[in-house]
Amino acid sequence: MSHLSERPEKPVVGVPMPHESAVLHVTGTALYTDDLVHRTKDVLHAYPVQVMKPRGRITGLRTGPALAVPGVVRVLTAADVPGVNDAGMKHDEPLFPDEVMFHGHAVAWVLGETLEAARLGAEAVEVELDELPSLITLREAIAAESFHGARPVMTTGDVDAGFADSAHVFTGEFQFSDQEHFYLETHAALAYIDEAEQVFVQSSTQHPSETQEIVAHVLGLHSHEVTVQCLRMGGGFGGKEMQPHGFAAVAALGAKLTGRPVRVRLNRTQDLTMSGKRHGFHAQWRIGFDADGRIQALDATLTADGGWSLDLSEPVTARALCHIDNTYWIPNARVVGRIAKTNKVSNTAFRGFGGPQGMLVTEDILGRCAPLLGLDPAELRERNFYRPGLGQSTPYGQLVTQPERISAVWQQVRDVGSVADREREIAAFNAAHPNTKRALAMTGIKFGISFNLTAFNQAGALVLIYKDGSVLINHGGTEMGQGLHTKMLQVAATTLGIPLHKVRLAPTRTDKVPNTSATAASSGADLNGAAVKNACEQLRVRLAQVAASQLGSSASDVRIVEGVARTLGSDKELAWDDLVRTAYFQRVQLSAAGFYRTEGLHWDAKTFRGSPFKYFSYGAAAAEVEVDGFTGAYRIRRVDIVHDVGDSLSPLIDIGQVEGGFVQGAGWLTLEDMRWDAGEGPHRGRLLTQAASTYKLPSFSEMPEEFNVTLMANATEEGAVYGSKAVGEPPLMLAFCVREALRQAAAAFGPSGVGVDLAAPATPEAVYWAIEAARRGGIAANGSAAVDGTAANGQVPTHARALSGV
Repeated sequence: MSHLSERPEKPVVGVPMPHESAVLHVTGTALYTDDLVHRTKDVLHAYPVQVMKPRGRITGLRTGPALAVPGVVRVLTAADVPGVNDAGMKHDEPLFPDEVMFHGHAVAWVLGETLEAARLGAEAVEVELDELPSLITLREAIAAESFHGARPVMTTGDVDAGFADSAHVFTGEFQFSDQEHFYLETHAALAYIDEAEQVFVQSSTQHPSETQEIVAHVLGLHSHEVTVQCLRMGGGFGGKEMQPHGFAAVAALGAKLTGRPVRVRLNRTQDLTMSGKRHGFHAQWRIGFDADGRIQALDATLTADGGWSLDLSEPVTARALCHIDNTYWIPNARVVGRIAKTNKVSNTAFRGFGGPQGMLVTEDILGRCAPLLGLDPAELRERNFYRPGLGQSTPYGQLVTQPERISAVWQQVRDVGSVADREREIAAFNAAHPNTKRALAMTGIKFGISFNLTAFNQAGALVLIYKDGSVLINHGGTEMGQGLHTKMLQVAATTLGIPLHKVRLAPTRTDKVPNTSATAASSGADLNGAAVKNACEQLRVRLAQVAASQLGSSASDVRIVEGVARTLGSDKELAWDDLVRTAYFQRVQLSAAGFYRTEGLHWDAKTFRGSPFKYFSYGAAAAEVEVDGFTGAYRIRRVDIVHDVGDSLSPLIDIGQVEGGFVQGAGWLTLEDMRWDAGEGPHRGRLLTQAASTYKLPSFSEMPEEFNVTLMANATEEGAVYGSKAVGEPPLMLAFCVREALRQAAAAFGPSGVGVDLAAPATPEAVYWAIEAARRGGIAANGSAAVDGTAANGQVPTHARALSGV
């Protein structure tokens, strides 16, 4: 076992414990960015001037009326920017635009003594617009060939030969929804200037170093003149990886120009209408199977809805392509990715980062094709798993390690979930209930862990030991409720060999750990944990030498366990506090900077080949649902999950992440139906679901009635910190089983062996139309769609209308 993975005697990692801020959360004493406003003197409030048209050139911007409003101090416009007027890393996101690119685009910001004064001032700003044609839907953009960014192509094998050798060939298309992050804390920033003209920004950001970089270039400063701190976030889910930068820059610009602290905090409607979402996708595909139902070839084009600017759309699309195989070996494949440019908010990172979109395409294909092949969907999936001992690689050329875990978690779910027995019970129930049907579906996941961009796979840490034996750790990761700080405390305590209560964690700041990567891609614990461990190991080596001199032994024989230094084969011991004090008087350095870089990664974005991931995380889930045949309403009766997190750093945290990720995935796939006004009326481009009253989020009523989560045992990951694996994103994709169970339940209302098309999200309305299609015969055995799936409102749903078989 590698040094990085090996656990010492009596480790603190692996011990179930609550979140380090749990008490603060439930008592309301945890501080978030906007809470600091009330602790800051003379704060100005910023309010956006939004233009409620989807596209147009600004021909006039009059700020005078706003300045006449009592309490308004200043209006920020492009003319005020001393540096670069851009808030994006691609330089395609003007902070103060001269062209409106989406409904609700902010073109100026008003600073007021109160939030109400700033709001009234924003209403008073006069904007003249020369309206231009706009593209709102993905289909409009595809038809207009409106694309931006890279167009990667992933190929493996011989696709044409694969189809020629296929006994069954099916074609189809599939469009599925975007998703709102709906974190509890909206975007927020608070900036002020100190006596040395240094800029200090408190920001709710997943990527403080990049926020620092954007603020610096907007203000025309160097990065060492800007410090960004993130106390914690009230949720992020990827929505605060790139999008906070502009809001922080507005606050910093206002502070620089006025000399007073400036606060930016979006209300919920502003956050929904101004910030990006998960990318919705359109897929056009053709797939070939042999006579036994094994995949022979796949040809697909995935189109992501990027919105008005690139943001992170290119790496999101790349990850979608890298995950289209999911747990299945596809010997011959050609997959094209492209990014549609639409007049909507710029879509961005969201938990899974394109992986869910790519995997959903294949899971949808298998769910639709299984009945046409005369196979049970679970059997079709299992037949196509990556297999151990065959040296199988992904379509982009990375060897699939630990493929045996795909079948292992799958079988464990079957066993712990008593799947075979329940399937017999479901068949009996369905035979006795013509108007209510149940179904049970299983799906698995294989998710690659690391950033697509190799350079991001690095991390730093700074660990300080004080004379009294207390320890303070700094790392570059941010806490958004996922428990990263809890794990870092456990890693530090384990590595130093001391009790957890002796370790405290400082807020994430760019002046403590520089050039950090975003806390994203499920890599927070892997990268930062290894960096913290590295810093602590440097300190432990120094302290072991001090202990050896006191105990009369060799440093290699010293062990520090539970805060006591001992030597092998001796009863002598030295308490941690005494050891540290002795080290101080011997002038031993008691601070260390740690660093870690993920080894073994290589990636060629042009050829779309390489090994971009350190390892794969695996999981499997089974969901049982019950559907009402009159309304399409449904409930999730039971969910069983087995998930691979290696040797867990913090089991209680990891189980919570699995549960939360699954529910968020189920929300995306079944509830969260984001709607935009695509008509030609005066509100074209407007987000219609801009509140919790119109955008349905998962709640207790949507939780499974029985929810069983098991972490895979004896699953040490070689080469990762203390043998653990990432947990943040992969569980979201376990929720595919819910949608597939709904598909099977809808099909149960029709003749035996028919398949049905199902929209995503599979809302009760969508399930109802799938039931109606099943009653009319569903997708016939020859693969032809029996109905076109037109909804009651006359609109074609965002799923495929045809599926043909050869």
